[in-house]
Amino acid sequence: MFKSLSLKVIIFGFIFTFFSSFGQSFFLGLFNSSIRDTLSITQGQFGSIYATATLLSSFLLIWVGKKIDDINIFKFAFFVTLLLSFSCFFFSKISSVAFLFVAIFLMRFSGQGMMSHTATTTISRYFTKSRGKALSTGWFGLSTAEFILPVLIVYLLTITSWQNIWISVSILVLIFLPITSFILIKNLNFDSREEVKDTEHKEKDIFQWKRIEVLKDYRFYIICLNMLAMPWIATGVFVYQSFITESKDWGTFVIAQSFMVYSILSVVTLLISGFLIDKFTSRKLLIFMNIPLLLSTLVLIFFDSSMTSFIFLGLIGISNGLANVLGSSTWAEIYGVKHIGSIKALSTALMVFSTAFGTALFGLLIDQGYSIEQIAFVSFVYIFISIILLFFVRNKLNPKYI
Repeated sequence: MFKSLSLKVIIFGFIFTFFSSFGQSFFLGLFNSSIRDTLSITQGQFGSIYATATLLSSFLLIWVGKKIDDINIFKFAFFVTLLLSFSCFFFSKISSVAFLFVAIFLMRFSGQGMMSHTATTTISRYFTKSRGKALSTGWFGLSTAEFILPVLIVYLLTITSWQNIWISVSILVLIFLPITSFILIKNLNFDSREEVKDTEHKEKDIFQWKRIEVLKDYRFYIICLNMLAMPWIATGVFVYQSFITESKDWGTFVIAQSFMVYSILSVVTLLISGFLIDKFTSRKLLIFMNIPLLLSTLVLIFFDSSMTSFIFLGLIGISNGLANVLGSSTWAEIYGVKHIGSIKALSTALMVFSTAFGTALFGLLIDQGYSIEQIAFVSFVYIFISIILLFFVRNKLNPKYI
């Protein structure tokens, strides 16, 4: 299905999205209790620190992320790798609230931000005809991590300290990623492209939007409202998974086990969505992206059984699988790929910002005594409004041709 160079780009994307998991909320949330016990802080305090650090990382990402349009991809990836390794090592040294703030900032910027940005931008830029399948395959990396790591980390925390786990991750990143990057993308450059036969509209015929032009396009904001629903709501769920477990009286391992269902359905959705995007385009599939997420909030509102945890996270997994691919391919379809690095840096920064918003909002509501059902209702209202707005502009999401 993919030729040699194309396959290397996809493997690179897979590996980088897998390693982005160390800065993702689902992974950092696994250490919530351990860190709070170490520093003697509340859920709300942890959430405020997490949100502020994440917010700062999103602002920096807007500036640093656009540099991928100007720098050799291998050099850019090597810089990101070194930053992630250092960030993991720094995280193992948390001993105060100030250290926690810096550590979370570094992990969110290097892991969730720069690693995923590097992977998806590289794939979006290189592929044209097979962009959907390529992105869905690349995002398997994160889904694989979501399947393996929760149960693995919960087990490792029973036999060693959380600090040792982070030191081990730092060493793994420093050794593994530079070698694989050298093998896979050493000769990849800005002009590298998938070989495509003549089509109705070639990529070069699409008007190539600059970031300043995108910011003036009202469609960008309506699409963002929908794309940001998954990050802020899922982040709240991941970071405060212990609160949900206690509120619903689920067992200690229920959420960790449910992550397997979440991951499996994310992978299945990734597989299906990649082919659907290449057949129907991202623009037509976008309206369906958050419907499973909407249903998941209803599950949390109306059901308490531990079995519903699997349904709840399974529905989030479906939306996650769609969001991962659509979040990258939609921008390339509508705005072209010439400035995709700067556009993706902006959208990724907004995504990181939304995770900060979700963490802060969930933490604030929890400290104010809101139940998980009430928080889920707030999430339901946001998703519903964003879907309705997208419905009204769904036929106006076509690219501009030269």
